[in-house]
Amino acid sequence: MSTIRGARERARVEVTAAIKDEARRQLAEEGAAKLSLRAVARELGMVSSALYRYFPSRDDLLTALIVDAYDAVGEAAEAARETPGGSAGPHTGRWVTVACAVRDWALAHPHEYALIYGSPVPGYTAPQDTVGPASRVGLVFIGLARDAHRGDGLAVPKVDAELRPEAARMAADLAPDLPPGSVAALVAAWAQLFGLISFELFGQFNRVVEAREPFFRRAAAELGRSVGLLDGGSAGAAGGGA
Repeated sequence: MSTIRGARERARVEVTAAIKDEARRQLAEEGAAKLSLRAVARELGMVSSALYRYFPSRDDLLTALIVDAYDAVGEAAEAARETPGGSAGPHTGRWVTVACAVRDWALAHPHEYALIYGSPVPGYTAPQDTVGPASRVGLVFIGLARDAHRGDGLAVPKVDAELRPEAARMAADLAPDLPPGSVAALVAAWAQLFGLISFELFGQFNRVVEAREPFFRRAAAELGRSVGLLDGGSAGAAGGGA
């Protein structure tokens, strides 16, 4: 009985992988808005009713693809986190290494990147299942700031009075062990990093930026410093942070 059960489980894994692969191919050709279970089933030589046993709806299939994409870019960021800092310094260097790993993943998987960081899919609402995977990259950057803070390598960025309540709220939600000013700066840097990647991936840098990798590395390093990462010298408030 266990042998039969094992064979069925392997078959289910293989069919699930085939469905996802075909769905990703259709994402590349048609975009997420046109993803169709019937079209996936047709290309795989399956009847629609058989495919529904694996993914009851288009939204279930989309969710699986989104979770896979978030996990993949998260794994890339987590692997890069273990790389020692380079010439930019121990803290900023690690930040740049992680940022470049995310960019490399995006360039290698443009359609999956577009699925999770591009325009929302009409009629689709991401379920709670996507929250954990979506947090993985952000948690890596928070961890880098936390390591710097513990090692006296994080200056607290200045926070204007009007932003202090929001910075405190974000810190309470995202990283209670970090100063609110640092967390607010982290959120801003995270958004700007993905903005840089999106501009490159979606063509906004065409005929504007040619040496894109060194441009990105320089911009990423500056964003790391905007968070307050220090590579020598003493930590403290950068202009009176909160």
